[in-house]
Amino acid sequence: MAKKAAISGTVRVRLVKGLRGVQARHRLSVKALGLNKTNDVRELKDSPQVRGLINTVYYLVRVEE
Repeated sequence: MAKKAAISGTVRVRLVKGLRGVQARHRLSVKALGLNKTNDVRELKDSPQVRGLINTVYYLVRVEE
C-alpha cells in the first residue's frame, strides 16, 4: 500500500523510462523536474508549471499519489 503524501499540494513523480533517443527538450524537462536516473522519485509542489512539465514528458514519468 502506497503512503499518502504528508503534505497536501504535492505530487510524487517517478521516471520510469530511460532518456536515450528522447528529444532534447524533453530531456531538459525531465532534468527540470529533478529526475536523473530511471526510478528516481521526487516530491514536488503541485503547481501549473510542474503539471506542464509532467504533461510534456507524460510517456517517461508516472505520477504517484
